Amino acid sequence: MPLARRLTLGDAVAIGLGSMIGAGVFAVWAPAIGVAGSGILIALGIAAVVAYCNATSSAQLAAAHPVAGGTYAYARAEIGPWWGFIAGWSFVIGKIASCAAMAMTFAAYAAPEGWQVPVAVVAVAALAVVNCFGVTRTALLTRVLVVCSLLGLAVAVGVGFGGAAVATPAPLPDPTAYGVLQGAGLLFFAFAGYARIATMGEEVVDPARTIPRAIVLALGGAVVVYVLVALAVVLVLGADAIGSTAPLVDLLVAAGAPELAPIVRVAAAMAALGALLALLTGIGRTTLAMARESDVPRFLAKIDERHRVPQRAEIAIAVIVIAVVIVADLRQAIGFSSFGVLLYYLIANAAAFRQTGSVRRYPRALQVLGALGCLVLVNTLPVLASLLGTAVVVLGIAYRMLRLRLARA
Repeated sequence: MPLARRLTLGDAVAIGLGSMIGAGVFAVWAPAIGVAGSGILIALGIAAVVAYCNATSSAQLAAAHPVAGGTYAYARAEIGPWWGFIAGWSFVIGKIASCAAMAMTFAAYAAPEGWQVPVAVVAVAALAVVNCFGVTRTALLTRVLVVCSLLGLAVAVGVGFGGAAVATPAPLPDPTAYGVLQGAGLLFFAFAGYARIATMGEEVVDPARTIPRAIVLALGGAVVVYVLVALAVVLVLGADAIGSTAPLVDLLVAAGAPELAPIVRVAAAMAALGALLALLTGIGRTTLAMARESDVPRFLAKIDERHRVPQRAEIAIAVIVIAVVIVADLRQAIGFSSFGVLLYYLIANAAAFRQTGSVRRYPRALQVLGALGCLVLVNTLPVLASLLGTAVVVLGIAYRMLRLRLARA
């Protein structure tokens, strides 16, 4: 049974923005400025360029293959089943870790001390229930959460620019080439949400036209938001942002408006929920596509007849995310997620590079630049995250090899 095509251009853009304008925009500046120093805007530019290259590859592939699964489905069609499997597996494991990170971030803003883990677990379970009742409800809730996030960011940016004239920010440290690249690696994941649009290709109205437009519009909106927030943080806080756990709240205090801090805290919590909701949706669709090909248990390929969503896949993913929330911490989740996402986009660029004829929408140079960008940024990750990511990818490959051998026998 196919999924129902119910998502309009506005729905798709909202889901993409909900993924990109997540909790990262409220927390990423401290570590990014810490490594990039005064080169933070250069790092942001590098991240945006790599994201744009990857977005155009995703858009070109999605227009030619308007099915659920994202790069898992595209790579299977363009460069072979094994590459598709590695892309899908990398996406699922990386984004499961991202879901855990978003749930933990939400709880850090919304829950009192000692209650973060239970609140994070409840958030994952509640949003999984929303996803199980249909994708139009997912899109509607995502729109609400995106609006709340943007309002909070508008307050912080407006106060920041207004208070920049009287602020005396500490000078930023001088940048190094490696530090700028590492900062770009941290900032890149703020833009990675456009993949959620592509993974839902089977549920978008007129996908060949809607998906490419939605990806570019969502990415463009996210870039504008991040540039404005970066400028406000640098102008008001400067180097003081490096040690901050909530830089936008500290920005309001430094600009003389501490009474507005609760608004930003609520917006951060809403942003984390929006990102978590979109992530759960995208992972469920990729898992559905993989289950249809038996690359994960076929039990997960079942689509609910009433709501036309992959409920079994949604529930299974939510259970795994809850387990990660219970046993891991935020830093471990982010590092592990980074490895999977960059590998996923590396394969997406390779698949788009192979396309020929009328389906090509963008020059191959963009795909080459995107692939090189992924390779460079993945080498800025902590060694432990890379080793753990490699081990889990190898485990997935071993599972598929065993399944294929048993099938032949």
